[in-house]
Amino acid sequence: MSRRLGAYGVDAPDVVLTFAGIGAVLVVVTIAAFVLGVPVLPWLTLAGAVFVVATLASLLYTTLAGKFAVWSEILDQLGLRGDEKVLDVGCGRGAVLNSAARRLRGGRAFGVDLWSKSDQSGNSPAVTAANSQAEGVADRVRVVTGNAISLPFRDGAFDVVVSSMALHNIEDKSRRDAALMEAVRVLRPGGRLAIVDFMVVKEYPAVLGDAGAVAVSARPLGWRFWYGGPWLGASLVSGVKGAHGA
Repeated sequence: MSRRLGAYGVDAPDVVLTFAGIGAVLVVVTIAAFVLGVPVLPWLTLAGAVFVVATLASLLYTTLAGKFAVWSEILDQLGLRGDEKVLDVGCGRGAVLNSAARRLRGGRAFGVDLWSKSDQSGNSPAVTAANSQAEGVADRVRVVTGNAISLPFRDGAFDVVVSSMALHNIEDKSRRDAALMEAVRVLRPGGRLAIVDFMVVKEYPAVLGDAGAVAVSARPLGWRFWYGGPWLGASLVSGVKGAHGA
């Protein structure tokens, strides 16, 4: 994987700060309980502190390193020729968008997002554009402000649609389903999907199948894509748009 030159922030920054604060409090309480000789309590708070710190370490590893390595592998496995049009739904600061663009010498990578700063620190189209410039792919990247449930693109506009840790942020299931159907709609027949997500990701294969995707499969991505532990591990859902897809 090539060296990253952009600044991609931290996923779920409020969660990171919350765990950091809880960990700090537990460490202080543990030290105080040992000093004061309070029975049992320091061992409980120490166990809690270890759990919180391990969770935070896992989350930070994923957001700062693991997801980049895994997505590099996913994009390699797509076997891009280099002339495709790729759409990244919920592109954020451009981690996957720019990685795809590096593989598109004659193609284009489009990113669409609503720019929520609670989902990714410092999220904005200006930051994403600056990262594309830093990575040397600005000539191949287009960034659009838009909603995943109503993508501002025509039917069959893209050869590949990717998305990373974005669609679970749509809390209403009917709207998540609409976003998945939109991802299929903007693919050309034979175009490919690669969606990484967690928590509600088990819903995705059935919805994509109903929207016209075929050969849909799902697989866990392992410890490099854990947001704190295996209970918040991400999975990859992939598929191909059939001839009669949405």
